[in-house]
Amino acid sequence: MQTIIFSFFLLYTLLLFIIMWFSSRKATNKTYFTGNRKSPWFVVAYGMIGASLSGVTFMSVPGDVATTQLTYFGVVLGYILGYLVIAYVLLPLYYRLNVTSIYEYLGGRFGNEAHKTGSIIFIISRLLGSALRMYLVIYVLQIFIFDAWNIPLWVTAFCMITIILLYTFRGGIKTVVWTDTLQTTFMITALIITIIIIFRDLNISIGEMWQAMEVKGYTKIFETDWHKSNYFIKHIIGGMFITIAMTGLDQDMMQKNLTCKNIKEAQYNIFSFTGILVFVNALFLLLGGLLMIFAQEKGIDIAGMTTDRIYPEIAFGYLGKFGAVIFVIGLISAGYSSADGTLTALTTSICYDLVRIEKHISNEKTQFILRRIVHILVSLLFLGVIIVFAQFHNKALITIIFTVASYTYGPILGLFAFGIFSKREIRYKFLIPLIALLSPILCYILSANSEFLFSGYKFGFELLLINGVLTYFGLFCISTKTVSAEDKIQIN
Repeated sequence: MQTIIFSFFLLYTLLLFIIMWFSSRKATNKTYFTGNRKSPWFVVAYGMIGASLSGVTFMSVPGDVATTQLTYFGVVLGYILGYLVIAYVLLPLYYRLNVTSIYEYLGGRFGNEAHKTGSIIFIISRLLGSALRMYLVIYVLQIFIFDAWNIPLWVTAFCMITIILLYTFRGGIKTVVWTDTLQTTFMITALIITIIIIFRDLNISIGEMWQAMEVKGYTKIFETDWHKSNYFIKHIIGGMFITIAMTGLDQDMMQKNLTCKNIKEAQYNIFSFTGILVFVNALFLLLGGLLMIFAQEKGIDIAGMTTDRIYPEIAFGYLGKFGAVIFVIGLISAGYSSADGTLTALTTSICYDLVRIEKHISNEKTQFILRRIVHILVSLLFLGVIIVFAQFHNKALITIIFTVASYTYGPILGLFAFGIFSKREIRYKFLIPLIALLSPILCYILSANSEFLFSGYKFGFELLLINGVLTYFGLFCISTKTVSAEDKIQIN
């Protein structure tokens, strides 16, 4: 079976390189960073599904039904609110300023300290988050294919990252927009086919499946105990701000949006993308319920498995060769679509936010060489995080990723909120990085002691909002009321 799966993997990789060849012809630095702002909005919207979901959603969401039932859907409902904020608040801001990196806004609003702080936080956040997403894909391929061939994990990781590096090297974001379309198609197809395979094997209807899930206690959608981390209001609020932070304030996701021709098309992209995203997440939860019933019917002991491993164990062990191949194609599609955009976005952020490539380097050829060097270095960092994390993986990665995001994206959320909703100016700008560091530390202390401090209360994804509020308050403390031109005249 390993040989069959590997053959399909090679064919899939070949498809990516064919798309790369067509999309990167006559590519320039502008093509790499902005896609020449000519991407069709519906292509961007569709392709962003794969980039948003990633291999973590593909495996962790179905597997997590075993422990959290269907309560993750509360997070999905929060997504809808978050995308409305992105469409009506953030996208108009980015298009009005005509930015390449969204953190250029922070530079224009507060100065260089805020610009670099936002960018560095994004680089750390995205590097960790996307590397963990990609690690999950590599982890599954390693266990079910490459371990049998005695290939070490670091070699598997190196080969996968090299493939992504090569097909994004020339065309950058333009190539990513089109390869994500292919990858989203394969991922959704794999999801639907797997659901059909299990339904046919169990020979049950949706109603019978729901009844069986209800008997086993898997149908809870809204957790009503406010003490618990998955309390439905926490999930909805957390989902909303996770979306604002991890999409609207994330260079990776926004760079794709900003390749659309204008603000109207970018908003169409967001609205259509949101509808598809909610539907696909509902399908993943449906698959999770099916997997639980399938495991019960076939006598599969899932009690000792990590939730990330339930889906692949069933796919490889009980769905036949076709089911295994479909699973691998879907997983690789989800993994690639997350990682390719990340490499491009991190390269863009380093070039535009840290190096300030357009301001300090006028020669086009020098810019071109620097961009390629940065792209390679980012790929090596990506590989390093994957290899290090492989030693510590012991629970659902979707929980780990959202927890990491709660700490790392919080300061970005606070910075943008202060810039957009306050007219105050920061007086002591050198303190901005310190506040961005202290806010997550305070959040960690609160989270670690929340049960003692708040009568058994456990923080969930709403920790991101608290982190942002702390950052906002810190910025307020070092700011001053804006002095109008009229006031200045009176003072003089």
